[in-house]
Amino acid sequence: MKNAPPNARTHEGEAKLKLGRHIIVGGTGFLGRSVARRLLKNGNEVLIVARAPAGDSVLMDGARVVHACSEEVKWDSILEPHDVIHYYAWNSVPGTANGDPAEDMRTNVAPLIRLLEAMRKIGPTCRIIFTSSGGTVYGNPKDIPVPESHPLSPITAYGAGKAAAELYLNFYRQLYGLDCRIARLANPYGPGQNIAKGQGAISIFLDRIFQKEPIKIWGDGETVRDYIFIDDAVNGLLAVAETECTPSNWTFNIGSGHGTSLNILIAHLQELVDWQLEVDYLPGRGFDVPISVLDISRARTELDWQPHVGLSVGLKRTFDVIAIQKIDSAIKNRLDDSSTVRKKIKLPPVA
Repeated sequence: MKNAPPNARTHEGEAKLKLGRHIIVGGTGFLGRSVARRLLKNGNEVLIVARAPAGDSVLMDGARVVHACSEEVKWDSILEPHDVIHYYAWNSVPGTANGDPAEDMRTNVAPLIRLLEAMRKIGPTCRIIFTSSGGTVYGNPKDIPVPESHPLSPITAYGAGKAAAELYLNFYRQLYGLDCRIARLANPYGPGQNIAKGQGAISIFLDRIFQKEPIKIWGDGETVRDYIFIDDAVNGLLAVAETECTPSNWTFNIGSGHGTSLNILIAHLQELVDWQLEVDYLPGRGFDVPISVLDISRARTELDWQPHVGLSVGLKRTFDVIAIQKIDSAIKNRLDDSSTVRKKIKLPPVA
């Protein structure tokens, strides 16, 4: 089957999307906010569905926001005017999901099924893009980089939940003809991520650095992950949303396609500060996959998408944004003056 023509792309792979009406479920998180801003920038209508009220810092001009618990969302009254649903709502990480798998299924997979049921009742009028976990659904990969054809074999409750969600999406696609797409995302990072939440190695390590606390690593530091800068991730997710998927290809890996060990990541971060980072190595954890790198050749070929921001550049951009935020906070609270704070966090003086 012939592929649809690729979207026109601008600086660093940004797609010029068709105008449309979008719902973002989980639109107050890191990914949801980033996608919402891009859609609004391009003139799209955006409705954000959030489980809890968001602070002013995450609201965006032009977006409507619905606050409701997942059991209370009235999908029948929301869906019909919209073209695309972006699904990012997920309230666990591998560690927390392992602690209560049943609760993880109740709070994460069940709400997705309720949405799919609502979509089934009104018919295939809009498409849904579910953001899965490229780092956990494959388990211990047999092939590196790991392609989309690799069996789903998660070794964490978090990965099992994401895999279960994928299977339900496939069920509704096959039986009811819903347009369900899956983006298996690598480890996103970048400006806008709340480093205090402790989600993802880069976020956790940066929080430790700015707190001047030791960085904790589980194992010997040779665990390898695929890290993708937020701008590249947004471009990839929107490319999945915009493409005309074929019956056989509706799942795409979205990552950098390159692996980086935790020790190498520490070395990159060391270059950003003028003090010696302290690293504590702790016993390894059984649920940590030793290596996870995504094969992104399908996305390159069928979506006309590829990442543009390398790890060292992305880390520097992220670090600088956080540093400026720290400066603003220090000045606002009269803790220090700007020049002193800049020296402490290794930023050049203002000319």
